[in-house]
Amino acid sequence: MAYIEGFVAAVPRANKDAYRKHAEQAVPFFKKLGAVRMVESWGDDVPDGKITDFKGAVKAKPDEDIVFSWVEYPDRATRDQANESMRNEATMQSMSNMPFDAKRMIFAGFDPIIDEGKKAKAGYVDGSVIPVPSGKKQAYLESMKQKAKVLKECGATRVVDAWGDDVPEGKITDYKGAVKAENNETVVYSWVEWPSKEIRDAAWDKVMNDPRMQPDQMPFDGKRMIYGGFETLLDQ
Repeated sequence: MAYIEGFVAAVPRANKDAYRKHAEQAVPFFKKLGAVRMVESWGDDVPDGKITDFKGAVKAKPDEDIVFSWVEYPDRATRDQANESMRNEATMQSMSNMPFDAKRMIFAGFDPIIDEGKKAKAGYVDGSVIPVPSGKKQAYLESMKQKAKVLKECGATRVVDAWGDDVPEGKITDYKGAVKAENNETVVYSWVEWPSKEIRDAAWDKVMNDPRMQPDQMPFDGKRMIYGGFETLLDQ
């Protein structure tokens, strides 16, 4: 079973190229530790929310954009060993001069419960973080399987929903605070991969008007879900 390390960060707009280069340098390191895929995507269509949003999740400043990224591992054991190695690896220490404020980055481990579609390079990504009542995991799974079917019919290549498994509390920011998660809720990290932004934009009207996608059928508080569209910076 695959395992996901999901990240959200605020990066100065002026550092976009520096961030891309930093990510490219990190790929061989993560692959050496067992990662099978690393994706970095840059905020393109990230709306402000009334209660929660991606910008608030990482306390983004006016000159910063949101990065939504993840690393895929074959299982949690490989991910845990990778994280332990990173804490001690001299190579990682040499990469510590990151082109953004890592103290505001949020990260956690997630267990995929839905992974529908083919695994190919993503042209565009819709990312979201969702607070779901822990007791409604099965209802969420059934609802999102229906959603994945609709999305794939409209052109999405892959739909993933990953259930919070190792979600730490942060000193400044964290996933639970990002969606104002309550004690009885679990954080879900979810994304949709599209061949291109054009296909994604054309699809969303169809998706949102499909009767199978009605908000009252969703077993969570959609008002606290955070979401946005992201252009792919790196997919290796």
